[in-house]
Amino acid sequence: MSLALYTVLHKPIRDHIEQYILLLTKLNEVLKEGSEKDVVTSAVKEYVKLESFVSQVLDEACFTKTLWKSLGYKFTDMLCVPERRLLEDSRNLPISASTNRSDRILLFDDVLVLIQGNSFQSFDLKLVWVDENCREKSTPGLYGLRIITPEETFFLSAKDPQMKAVWQWKLNQAIRQALNGKRDFPLWGKTGEGTEPPSCRFFTYVFRLESKFKSASYEGEWHWGKPHGKGTVKWRDGRNHVGDFKEGLEHGFGICLVPRRSEDRYDCYKCHWYEGKMRGYGICEYGNDMVYKGYFKDNVRQGFGILENHSAEHPFKYTGQWENDKKNGYGVWEDKDRGERYIGTWLDDHKHGQGIVVTQSGVCYQRTFHADKMVGSGILLLEDDSVYEGNFTEDLTFVGKGKLSFANGFILEGTFTNKSGQGLQTQGILNTSNEQPDERITKTQLGLKEFPVEKRWKGIYDQFLEFIHSGCKEETEESFTGFHIQTSKELRKSQEYLFCHRGTEDISWKIEDILEELVHLKELESLQRYLEKALKSSLHPLGKLLKALTIAFQATYSGIGANRHLLTMAQEEVKYYAKKIWEFYQGLLHLALEQKGQMPAKCVDGETSDQKACSVVLPLILPCFYPELFMLYMLYHEREDDLYCQGIVDLSLFPDIKLLEFLDVQKHLWPLKDLTLTTNQRRSLIKDKCFLSATECLQKLITTVDPREKLLILQKTYEEIESTVSRVVETDYKLPMDDLLPLLMYVVSRAKIQHLGAEIHLIRDLMDPTNQGGLYDFLLTALESCYEHIQRMRLHQRENCHLSHSS
Repeated sequence: MSLALYTVLHKPIRDHIEQYILLLTKLNEVLKEGSEKDVVTSAVKEYVKLESFVSQVLDEACFTKTLWKSLGYKFTDMLCVPERRLLEDSRNLPISASTNRSDRILLFDDVLVLIQGNSFQSFDLKLVWVDENCREKSTPGLYGLRIITPEETFFLSAKDPQMKAVWQWKLNQAIRQALNGKRDFPLWGKTGEGTEPPSCRFFTYVFRLESKFKSASYEGEWHWGKPHGKGTVKWRDGRNHVGDFKEGLEHGFGICLVPRRSEDRYDCYKCHWYEGKMRGYGICEYGNDMVYKGYFKDNVRQGFGILENHSAEHPFKYTGQWENDKKNGYGVWEDKDRGERYIGTWLDDHKHGQGIVVTQSGVCYQRTFHADKMVGSGILLLEDDSVYEGNFTEDLTFVGKGKLSFANGFILEGTFTNKSGQGLQTQGILNTSNEQPDERITKTQLGLKEFPVEKRWKGIYDQFLEFIHSGCKEETEESFTGFHIQTSKELRKSQEYLFCHRGTEDISWKIEDILEELVHLKELESLQRYLEKALKSSLHPLGKLLKALTIAFQATYSGIGANRHLLTMAQEEVKYYAKKIWEFYQGLLHLALEQKGQMPAKCVDGETSDQKACSVVLPLILPCFYPELFMLYMLYHEREDDLYCQGIVDLSLFPDIKLLEFLDVQKHLWPLKDLTLTTNQRRSLIKDKCFLSATECLQKLITTVDPREKLLILQKTYEEIESTVSRVVETDYKLPMDDLLPLLMYVVSRAKIQHLGAEIHLIRDLMDPTNQGGLYDFLLTALESCYEHIQRMRLHQRENCHLSHSS
């Protein structure tokens, strides 16, 4: 049968080729030199190659047939495939594997087989790499090749370099042909085809040996026997990981799905990985409706993070520090069912240590906690401005010894009990000697000693500091500084930004361009413009830091957290943010200079780091925190602002002339010419006409959040008052303090700024320290005097009314 097939199929083809070669050779001999002869010569060469190729293929078929006959049935049943061809046999071309590894080595066109006794191992050539540069040899004096596969590495050893070279060439050719899906033609390949196969490949493989990937299938990019690049791992238990790999481990950004045992749901981790473990920023969407956004280390939550429960049963939100997958350190817990917010320290998922609780009703208290339970005495600040110092229960019932300071100044000190059906009872002393409440008590500020500002949100700063210390490598940027990303969609866009082509508008925020630009910032104005642009960008590291701090600030002081007893905590926190951002700017600058081989320049203007932070950074970041911060200022100064507003209402009833007279403004300074009369109108009844330009200028105070701009508005108001007076007296007039205060009082009463007390104190607290003692300080003090004077006027009216009613 085989002879018949050879006669019918093989022999005619080989005969035809021989005849064509003979015919073309004779034709080539009779042709003269020229293009026709060149074509025929080329054709002869191709037919000779084809003859050699057919001969080689037939020889391989014969060798393979002989092999199948010589091998036992066990091997042939498993190895014999019709299209498989033997390319080399270690019995024909001697080479040996690592000690005690195999008796015989067979190289087929698709697999490499090692036979050891009655067993064998086969390796798919598409996932075989040959390394000739290995120094290790199985036996001294032998020449080795290292064979690398996904799960095993072994050595082939030859007795001389020529034998090694032949095996190396044949292995590389077989691997390249397997990857290409076709054989080389001619036998020795075309120019450039005889090179080594690519080290980077794309293939699917199922892991067999004991490892973290046992029984899992990997589909993706490979490099020298290990997953490297983009890929997908699927485990039999339902776990999936899609992302970046490096040297066989998850490394870079990846998405991992982990099935929950008791539910038909998955935990979805969208995170950065480092050497096979989660590390850096990520978002985890758990199957139980919880979402974690924060940092990981060694596969557990570590550092700063937010855990939020969106389920209807018990919605909550935790923003703070994590350690070993548990809430540890400073953090803020909001219980949306109870309408409470806890601000304080944690230990192993429990409230532990000092803590502040703010309720939706306005009640606020500070206690010591131990494993979620309140211990010891504390301070309870009630919504009616009463203050209780002592022990109390979770439902805020007074128990034991305590002191209750009422809003009217009375103080009750004694022992409190609460018996069922009898209500609250006390035995003690009521002190009624205080006529006014003590502001030190009613405006008590919490958390200052218990939570030093430098220890809050340390997890945010640590990540950015580590990013700078690591050299600001672009591939790790989102891992360290990714907290500006709050949704899965943003996370995907962020990865696209890192690994895809950027548009021209984004080029300036590539990390190498950031460092390059920092070196060239010499002038203060250019630095301020740069920082303003950087802090507004979600792509610049400083902008990302500001975003993370904004999230932490809002988690603490917005909504339920808007309580006047937290004002100083919030104020010093914002100032500290400015200081840290300036420090990180300095860190980036020092790194940029180091990379240029330059030394950081010394400060020549004498300003400290804190002064620079306050003058340069604070005005730039304040808009991010202003809504929550100003709300705290309004609540803190609510009583004074109410008195002031009532005084403004009273003064607004006065016509201009009457008000000027009431405020003791000297008559020669009255701008009577501004009182334009209409038909049947009396001058004494005209309102809101005098010093109109100054009034309109002062009203702009509420249009900006920057203390610098507010002080400029105040200065412009002063200049407008002075300009109006100069026009009235027809000479350049410099206002003395005695004249300025009544005139400024008039302008303030006509401007009707609603929360002027909050505005004044915000400016005072956050203004540039270099302005203290200068013109701005003087004008702010004058405005403050007007504000207090209007309050006192109203307070005196109220007291007079009270006395008249009493009599």
